[in-house]
Amino acid sequence: MSPNPSAAPGPPISTLADAIGDHMRPGDVVHVMLGHSRWTAGARELARQFWGTDPGFTLVMTSLGALGALFFKGGLVKKVVTAYSGNSFPTYNPNPIFREAYESGAVEVEHWSILTMAQRLEAAARGLPATVTGSLGGSSMADNDAFRVLDSPFGPLGLLAPLAPDVALVHAAASDRAGNLVFSEPLLEGVWGAWAAKRGVVATVEKVVDSLEGLGHRVRVPGHRVLAVVEAPFGAHPGGCYAPGLPVRSYGEDIAFWNLAAEAAAKGTFDEFAREWVLAPTSHDAYLAHLGEERLRWLEGRADPSSWEADAAATPVPDEPVYSRWEHAAAFGAREVERVVAEVEADAVLAGAGAANLAAWVAVARARAAGSRVTLTAELGLWGYEPTPADPYIFNHRVFPGTPYLSDASAVLGMVIGGPGTRTVGCLGAAEVDRSGCLNSTELAGGRFLVGSGGANDVASRADACVVVTLARPERLPETVAYVTSPGHRVASVVTDRGVLRRQDGTLRVAAVPAGEGTVAERTRALAASCGYEPEVARHVEELDPLLHSEVAALRDFDRQRLFLK
Repeated sequence: MSPNPSAAPGPPISTLADAIGDHMRPGDVVHVMLGHSRWTAGARELARQFWGTDPGFTLVMTSLGALGALFFKGGLVKKVVTAYSGNSFPTYNPNPIFREAYESGAVEVEHWSILTMAQRLEAAARGLPATVTGSLGGSSMADNDAFRVLDSPFGPLGLLAPLAPDVALVHAAASDRAGNLVFSEPLLEGVWGAWAAKRGVVATVEKVVDSLEGLGHRVRVPGHRVLAVVEAPFGAHPGGCYAPGLPVRSYGEDIAFWNLAAEAAAKGTFDEFAREWVLAPTSHDAYLAHLGEERLRWLEGRADPSSWEADAAATPVPDEPVYSRWEHAAAFGAREVERVVAEVEADAVLAGAGAANLAAWVAVARARAAGSRVTLTAELGLWGYEPTPADPYIFNHRVFPGTPYLSDASAVLGMVIGGPGTRTVGCLGAAEVDRSGCLNSTELAGGRFLVGSGGANDVASRADACVVVTLARPERLPETVAYVTSPGHRVASVVTDRGVLRRQDGTLRVAAVPAGEGTVAERTRALAASCGYEPEVARHVEELDPLLHSEVAALRDFDRQRLFLK
């Protein structure tokens, strides 16, 4: 009879305080693994224990989110390696704590895209001196010692240096007593950081079980990589945990809590937020008690795929007759995405955040209703997901159960985008898009920090075509962006509230304007005057049909509070 691996000696089952205290050292390179959970109780405890001690950590974290500000306000970090430094809720916007730290030089930041972050961790996990990427070329991020373009017998190669943290903090759904960690997709940057960590993994889990029999296919990190395991129910809070078929209960994200952190940063009260939610609760049980049993049970209910119905019932679709500028831009954007999808015979659309995301959702729904097989994909690791009414956020846990393919960013950004068997259209937003189609969501002229790339660079670098949705304003449409977050060579259209620029003969030209007062020529001049340069004009400028209320209502159905559409 073969021995039971779960009975073998494993890492200590520890308290949260001991797991962090015993295994984290000043000066460490710390990787906070996100997956779909987006947070870990270990990260909160790291902030609590090292608050104000100036440990000089280097933080490796794909997307900081509002809670990432804990590491800044507590003086924990000297350097950050990331793809996104900003709020995700209530809207995707700059966080003043990150902005101040980066602009003042108090914290050094190294900017990457989501895929290149994952690829660097993968190279380290595989023990490779470098790995090949199709991202970053032509962007400002390419000016980095960890990225090189080399000539080879196979053509130019973009090479990334490996990135090996000292310790990885992860939250898994479950573990056995040997430390084998069970995860559920979607997994964003994947578990490469856990395999790459030089000393190993400090893991929090929803539950420690005696046996994982029949669940070996869900184990992503084996116990020999794990330094300590902490049983911490709701340990991903305010992130959620999707755990189908596992001996634990799923729960959704606590968006109100994310909002609370973002509001505290905006109002200058983040120290008070940290005292209440991080410093005062000296154990995980105390933290959960402060959240309250009623809130925790409510979050479990948010994992129900039908829970959107209560949100929809509580928030009717706005029927305001006046359309905002963003509603005009998003509605025209949906039309343009639908047109480009048909033109390139796309299999999938990957949407960026905000109004661009809403435009893509509406476009794909219309295309599918007309007989297209095009579907939605997202860098978290989703293929074929269907968004729910009353929820404008891409990473809605309630869509996971019905999504036919759950994976990670390496699959979506590395194969769906740019792979030979799939044709994909990107629908993106940005603070700036210039006359070449280059996008900037990182840094304005004068050094004003925005948020970073996220997955935009990976999409813009390799998608078959990209549609950009923005407002027609000179500051949003400069002649040249101050920082090239994403190259513009694959941008087919720039859609605004005042019309559309389309790439013709290699140049973005004013190609369509909405119906309205004055002549087409006058409306063309109005769009041109809204640019920060004099754009070229197509030989024939199309007149767009007036917006139908049904088009705007379709957008509002997802964004009923008009968080992105106001």
